[in-house]
Amino acid sequence: MAPIAASRPLLFGIVNLTADSFSDGGRFLDPAAALAHARALVAGGADVVDLGAAASNIDAAAVPVEEEIRRLDPLLSALKSEGVAVSVDSFAPAVQRFAIARGADFLNDIQGFPEPALYPDLAAAGCRLIVMHAVQGRGRAQRLDLSADEVWDHIVAFFAERIAALERAGVARERLAIDPGMGFFLSSRPEVSFRVLNRLGELKKIFGLPVMVSVSRKSFLRAATGRGSPDALGPATLAAELYAAEHGADLIRTHDPAALADGLRVTAALRIAADS
Repeated sequence: MAPIAASRPLLFGIVNLTADSFSDGGRFLDPAAALAHARALVAGGADVVDLGAAASNIDAAAVPVEEEIRRLDPLLSALKSEGVAVSVDSFAPAVQRFAIARGADFLNDIQGFPEPALYPDLAAAGCRLIVMHAVQGRGRAQRLDLSADEVWDHIVAFFAERIAALERAGVARERLAIDPGMGFFLSSRPEVSFRVLNRLGELKKIFGLPVMVSVSRKSFLRAATGRGSPDALGPATLAAELYAAEHGADLIRTHDPAALADGLRVTAALRIAADS
């Protein structure tokens, strides 16, 4: 598996096995289409394929855990057999246990692993854990009108409590990465996401852990650009991702790893030219 600490961020290519994801719901419910898309993401530069079988946006419907597992099973099996690193994006403990048993390399939980009953399984597992912050706590995103200062205080308090709880349960600190959340996971105010992006370095200094950023096609970019469709947010996404990479992001979750990989190569070439 590729290390988290590297010369560039680890790129997670998003595959939504969902009917109602905000950007591409319904496109990859068919396992063959999903597998082809995953392979294309890897060919484009994804280090890890991030599989999500239940959307977490505000308007998404709940998905039974049995259906999540049914959607994940063929993709997880196929990708692991091909030697691809896989992340499973789910906040359902039953799905997380399934993913552990099937050899997932990462668990990505938008609730940040709130269930103590799962902690013995997490401690015994070998996978890495992406502990995400979300202001709503449990469930999918909500429209909450919070200021940047309120959100920052919430982020810091959340990670302090959750990281300590996981470590007490026997989860090794070196297996953890943190994600502050973006968009509606922070606030209905678009400026809050920009403020948090601006403070990534501070977040790393406080906790000393790798940081994941997931800005791809998010609503706060629509607000900044005036673009109504998620599909029109490629340039805005890339700008935000490159900013995140320059300001401390260790992992970036993206719909378009090929564009981001190219952007990172150009950034690296410019840095070398400036130093020569």
